[in-house]
Amino acid sequence: MAYAFRGSCDSHMRAIGVDALEAYSRVDGSTVSRFSIEAGVTARDELDARQLTEWVDGRDPETGERRGRELASPASDLILDSTINAWKSFSIATLLHPELERAYEALQDRLRDRIIMTWERELNARRGAGGRIRERLARLEVVELQHRRSRALDPHIHRHLWLNVRVRGIDGQWSNVDSRVAMRVQNIVNAEGDLAARTDPEWIAALAAHGYDLNADGEISQLAHLVRAVSRRSNQIEANRAVLFEQWRVSHPGETPSSDVVQMIDRHSWAINRPGKPSEVDEDEWSDLTTQELLRIDPKVLIPRQPLTMPGSRLDWVDHDLLARRAVADADQRSRASNGRFSVLDIRAGAGRAVASSGVVGGRDQLQYLVDDVTARALAHTRDLIPDDLDKPQHVKALVTHEFARLKVDLGARLVCLSNAPIPNSVNPGVDLTAGRMLAGGELDPSQRLAAGVVAGLDRLVTVTGPAGTGKTTMLRVARSALEVQKRRLLIVAPTRKAAAVASREIGATGTSIHALLADHGWRWGKDDAGADLWWRLCPGQRDPSTGSTYLGPRHHSLDPRVRVVVDEAGMLDLNAADALTQLAIETGAGIALVGDPHQASPIGHSGAMALAERRAGHAVELTGVHRFEDPEYAALTLRVRSPATIFDALDTAATLQEQNHVRRVGDLDAARAALVHGYFYHHDRGRSVAIVTATNEEASYINDAIQQERVIRGQIRAHRIAVGGEEQRLLEGDVVQTRRNDRDAGVENRAIWMVTRIGPTALELQRIDDAADTRVVSREYAADYVHLAYATTVHGIQGETTDISLVGPDVDASGLYVGLTRGRRHNEVVVVAPSDAGATEELAGAMMRGLPEPDVEDAIREAHRDLRRSARDETAALARPEVAPGISTSPDSPDLTDWLCAARTVLLTADADAADREARHHGRARRFGDEERAALDGTARAQLEERLHAALAIEARGLAPFLADDRMSRLEPIDERTHHRELVVQAPASHQGGIR
Repeated sequence: MAYAFRGSCDSHMRAIGVDALEAYSRVDGSTVSRFSIEAGVTARDELDARQLTEWVDGRDPETGERRGRELASPASDLILDSTINAWKSFSIATLLHPELERAYEALQDRLRDRIIMTWERELNARRGAGGRIRERLARLEVVELQHRRSRALDPHIHRHLWLNVRVRGIDGQWSNVDSRVAMRVQNIVNAEGDLAARTDPEWIAALAAHGYDLNADGEISQLAHLVRAVSRRSNQIEANRAVLFEQWRVSHPGETPSSDVVQMIDRHSWAINRPGKPSEVDEDEWSDLTTQELLRIDPKVLIPRQPLTMPGSRLDWVDHDLLARRAVADADQRSRASNGRFSVLDIRAGAGRAVASSGVVGGRDQLQYLVDDVTARALAHTRDLIPDDLDKPQHVKALVTHEFARLKVDLGARLVCLSNAPIPNSVNPGVDLTAGRMLAGGELDPSQRLAAGVVAGLDRLVTVTGPAGTGKTTMLRVARSALEVQKRRLLIVAPTRKAAAVASREIGATGTSIHALLADHGWRWGKDDAGADLWWRLCPGQRDPSTGSTYLGPRHHSLDPRVRVVVDEAGMLDLNAADALTQLAIETGAGIALVGDPHQASPIGHSGAMALAERRAGHAVELTGVHRFEDPEYAALTLRVRSPATIFDALDTAATLQEQNHVRRVGDLDAARAALVHGYFYHHDRGRSVAIVTATNEEASYINDAIQQERVIRGQIRAHRIAVGGEEQRLLEGDVVQTRRNDRDAGVENRAIWMVTRIGPTALELQRIDDAADTRVVSREYAADYVHLAYATTVHGIQGETTDISLVGPDVDASGLYVGLTRGRRHNEVVVVAPSDAGATEELAGAMMRGLPEPDVEDAIREAHRDLRRSARDETAALARPEVAPGISTSPDSPDLTDWLCAARTVLLTADADAADREARHHGRARRFGDEERAALDGTARAQLEERLHAALAIEARGLAPFLADDRMSRLEPIDERTHHRELVVQAPASHQGGIR
């Protein structure tokens, strides 16, 4: 409640749930505004602390009557928080000019009203069996919180809109909003904020009257230079705040600071090191004191400026086609997590941002025509993966750019060309026999020997898929030796400098990043005028536009037919880099070996390159012997976690994880966080190294703060010297941190892990976590931007690391779960928020199927159909969905349904068998481009059949669901549970590619 009623933003307190809110509710005489919208008409009233608590808990704040059914799970969403924010220079301007503060508040009022109307128009509830029917909304309610300052007491005017998840449908029933749609609509909401801040005529006119305008980034041009200085001061305040909190805790052991204590510490933190200022700041003094500080940064900041001419609307000057391409580029850049797929909503949001950055000025209704026209033009630059369903919901991610689809097709064709390229006749057969005898030695297991032989062999394109712990590094050392015997050489490259340096050191070969290799051979990359990725190549003698110098050709890494380029961590290779590397290999005669795992962390750019190559390689080897783990049974289980063939495989694997004590079930998010922190100290105190993998950076930040604070309390580290890291994190001597940007001068790589050994006045000393002799020094400025606490990290931060113990937080996707559960040599554990063991099994199974690779366009089509199946439709569309099959009864006991299921499975199994037969006949032999046989079941037909099969299975499984949810299930013997499960679900084909094992 303090968060709701105080004037500064205390979101860092991280209060969760109604009970936590009530703990902060002792604020008398204050209210917050509630906005209720029905039929496009918005009403406003006020709620006090008690009423707000009732409202958040899903009750009528006046009567206390519950709205809809009670949410039994403590982890259930109560509100969805959306922030009305803007550039920091806006808040500085409002502090300097009270008239601008009034104009800015009016701008935020207009934006708030627009957002609430957008929610009413775009959001929905769900009705019917499985939530298939989209229920339009008759009423939704929003509470507005207004904050004037950041927690560092610096100017930061912003608002929070709390959307209550309880909404009333047009049928009069209260239920939860469709949160999946709400999260995707947030992209539209954010775009509305950009439009308001940069195009609103009243706000732009108010700025112009004070001699201000906006720069290309959206900041106020004349005040942008103050932002960095204010941010640095904020960092110092955070450091002061951390020291004061620690001093308070030492003086008050076992106590929790009240809101008054927190506010006192905030003000004291702000006042420290301000000459002549008291240790506690009176609220009335805040504005004057902050203004004086701005004057010290820039003495001319308050000198009146000449008014500027109000810019015209410029609507006639706008290049609509350029804005359309910017909208597509925006949607494409934000589609990495969905494998390049995006939605109509994403295009609309991109159109809004494109219009906002175009320099036009106009009322929101006036600009709607432009936004709509840009949206329509942008859609022409996309490919619809489900073209036959014209009425699909706009949030379904079923669009890709033409360039993205073309890149996948072109890269696939080049990979086939490379795979079928002639083998250079340059290896002496006698030397080859020597290499063969070396590969037959006893250091490797059979799959490693096969992989090393393939890497050291003559095929131009090979892949080695190495699940975690399968000994890829050991295999590559042998392959390097075999290549040297043949008078060939191995060049190791990786997507990052860190990975390349580690691989080069461990394998004993020359190494570099893949981008450094491509740049050496003339490749350049950047953005075009629309912000889309752009790759091009310089020819020797051409001028390099980025440096002005003449490109003379490769100087560091020459390639020829005797070079094997090994791409380590190839699962993180993006499509553009893979395409350039493939062209380079075709041109120079070099061979490529992609070594990695497409099921681990994805690249920053578009993913799928390794999976594409795996399907087209002359040899594709999968390492099967898992060497990392002490438990061989668990080693085999990780392969099932990695690539379940069906949801039923995933359920079976999740149940096995529980049986083998690799799952810790908790009731809510707070308990999950506590379990991760407790697990860290339990193992760390016993001398074991620990990795913690979280779903988001926010969760990692929370765990990092908690572990750091507990280490301070235990006396393991001290808060006597403090530096500020990225995202205003507190850094202490002894902390485990990660550097997040390559810096040649300091000698640090992106994603490297260090321990802070000393914090000085201007710099931090770092020691590599696995090598005490390897030390570096980074400036405080570098630390403030690029050094983060690393007790916990997301999957990208932990990729490639190995520890004794690995703990995985809730809500990770497939790669996060797999990578997290394969970092620990001795034990791996995932924390799951679920009300029962059966619920934990379902949650884990869903994570295994979430975010899997989509190498070819056909894979993207299938995933788009799955996204569509999870979406609610308008009632007429929902009822018009394809039947299971014409004339088939939907009774669970119907023999017709059983027969149809058998027939559908037969069709899919036959298609799989045909595909496997084609692969077997072609495996290891050259295939000419264009010779591929046409699949018996193309991607679209298969997706439609799978959709019908999915619906039929849901009908058949209705009788199973109550039993699966019954806690009696957990009391069955494990073998009985699996046997009964298999009798009731569809069994996937058992093959080397996956299936029930």
